[in-house]
Amino acid sequence: MVRLVGTVSRGIRCPIVREGDDIVAFVTDAVLKAAKDPEWGFKVRDNDIIAVTEAVVGRAQGNYATIDEIAADVKAKTGGETIGVLFPILSRNRFAICLKGIAKGVKKIILQLSYPSDEVGNQLVSQEEVDALGLNPFTDILNSEEYRAKFGYKTHAFTGVDYVAYYQQLIQDMGTEVEIIFGNDPRAIAKYTDVAIAADIHTAPRTKKMLKDAGLKVVLGLDDILSASVNGSGYNKDYGLLGSNKATEEKVKLFPRDAQDVVDQIQKNIYEATGKHVEVMVYGDGGFKDPVCGIWEFADPVVSPFYTAGLDGTPNELKIKYLADNDFKALSGDALKNAIAEKIKAKQGSLVGNMASQGTTPRRLTDLIGSLSDLTSGSGDKGTPVVYIQGYFDNYATE
Repeated sequence: MVRLVGTVSRGIRCPIVREGDDIVAFVTDAVLKAAKDPEWGFKVRDNDIIAVTEAVVGRAQGNYATIDEIAADVKAKTGGETIGVLFPILSRNRFAICLKGIAKGVKKIILQLSYPSDEVGNQLVSQEEVDALGLNPFTDILNSEEYRAKFGYKTHAFTGVDYVAYYQQLIQDMGTEVEIIFGNDPRAIAKYTDVAIAADIHTAPRTKKMLKDAGLKVVLGLDDILSASVNGSGYNKDYGLLGSNKATEEKVKLFPRDAQDVVDQIQKNIYEATGKHVEVMVYGDGGFKDPVCGIWEFADPVVSPFYTAGLDGTPNELKIKYLADNDFKALSGDALKNAIAEKIKAKQGSLVGNMASQGTTPRRLTDLIGSLSDLTSGSGDKGTPVVYIQGYFDNYATE
């Protein structure tokens, strides 16, 4: 019988993970039980993919830190006086608790916010408003009074929060003085202090370099805060506070660490239970842009920090519509189907530069699969921190 189903992505409902749980056993059991579900079950196959959200891995590891532990690290590394904090994303979940900890460790913060939006697309104001005022965000630096005079009091389209007022109040609640400026040139902070924390995620290397070139004496990123344990806290040697999430009003859950053994052992467990070789990955935020408000979801430092070897690399695909409209434009029906299937079967080596591959998504497999997993699991109350994907590596020629 001709196969009529391609890629299938399933959210796997699981119990609530607690600190100290065996995450390998947790995921293995969840998948095997779901496969046997009398109504929604499935057959485990070679090359299936198990994706596990970073949240449950970090929670099981107990990789948490309090604002006091953040404050202690910030004070030790900055001196605890006046510091700049540049380009944080506008997020109650992702940055607010980090900001509280940073503020608690210093006497004054110069908070530099980018405009019209943050790094992942959360808007302070619209680009149209900036254009109408004749402002250049790359050269024009505004203080709080100038910003309010030009733009007034704006709230986020989805959250309804005025992030300027919100971040200001968070800092002041820690007993810390705050001054807010607006602009996209990090060198502007040199007017106020020679110590700074680049709070951006993906653009931080450039920000740090520009700050150092501007003569600042101490330049850190969020990845430098809690890169080692402080008073027994959680930590992440690679990412520090990057990828952290709010756990409580006083604590963050850090991005998971040292989890390569987790994905490798899950893979081994599934093979021992089923005789099938599956791939396994830990995933965080995917990378996709909301068409309405322009927000990129990508608030983690990477989509997948840990994955099994079979997920390394990029897709190597032919574009079916290109073949149909060009190579086989004179064919139709079964003749067209068979010709395209044979062309796919015959592909060899890298297709980079091949016109028949143009338009295929030029991204890493882990980024594509992680984005699919993030969309499948959601970030709310679906209760599916494990995603099971089938048929991802199949193609039109697969029987």
